Amino acid sequence: MTQRRDSTNQCLCYVEPQNVTGTLQFILLGFSDDPELQPLMFILFLSIYLVTMLGNLLIILAIGSDSRLHSPMYFFLSNLSMADIGFSSTTVPKVIWDIQTHSRAISYAGCLTQLSSLNFFGCLDSALLTVMAYDRFVAICYPLHYLDIMNPHFCSLLLLVSFLISLLDSQLHCLMISQLSFCTNTEIPHFFCDPPQLLKLACNDTSTNKILVYFIGAIFGGIPVSGILFSYYKTVSSILRISSSGGKYKAFSTCGSHLSVVCLFYGTALGVYLSSTVSHYPRKAARASVVYAVVTPMLNPFIYSLRNRDIKRALQRFLNRIA
Repeated sequence: MTQRRDSTNQCLCYVEPQNVTGTLQFILLGFSDDPELQPLMFILFLSIYLVTMLGNLLIILAIGSDSRLHSPMYFFLSNLSMADIGFSSTTVPKVIWDIQTHSRAISYAGCLTQLSSLNFFGCLDSALLTVMAYDRFVAICYPLHYLDIMNPHFCSLLLLVSFLISLLDSQLHCLMISQLSFCTNTEIPHFFCDPPQLLKLACNDTSTNKILVYFIGAIFGGIPVSGILFSYYKTVSSILRISSSGGKYKAFSTCGSHLSVVCLFYGTALGVYLSSTVSHYPRKAARASVVYAVVTPMLNPFIYSLRNRDIKRALQRFLNRIA
């Protein structure tokens, strides 16, 4: 406590903010405080999580058990399913637990762990979608050299680079947030530890951190999007040069599933990212985040399985083998 005197010689006392980051607990406000909605939200999130886990696990098991699907495209698809499982598991179980126990607290260490995991799997999703776009580009533009270019060694290298880039992104976010000071128990108007919301709650100057957040987002988000756009520009140009309509349809159909996932993931994520910078209602951004953080990992297996005959046949053979 510090004392000072004003012009009337009266003692004015005020309490200086103290850094209690080590014992801090955040409160995740979630979506709604209405107790009548909690049972419905519990059932909804539990159902989504179970469907996400089951769908992605089936994709992984079907690809792993069928030698016909041991190709670069399905190799990256199985890893995308694993990334979706991790991405969903970072947030949804915590939401379900909070609704069940009526406790929304998360420790400082838990918040950093969740933030780091969310950025890792989100960036890994983005990197794998970029690699899959490159895979389709090589398959359509250089079909005769496809197996030579996308050999097992090169595919493993692409996967390793994707992991390392995602790890770097997650550690940069974690390091940046760990440098902030939080003075009191704080409330996060979100269902997970969102970096922009944490910056707003910090009690020290965060102007440099905000610039870093947008710079990191531009690098780790802008480069994959640019790579996907360039790959599909070249791919579409090659497809349009195909003379037969049947050949064009077959070429486009091989890219349809991937394009659907790309539009769903990047469209919703970009919408939430832009709205969070101008919106004064953070809970609306939290509801919108459900689409890319919760719904998209659930829909990916359906998009790929419903539009891909090989996946459907492999799933049928796998389920028949189990039965």
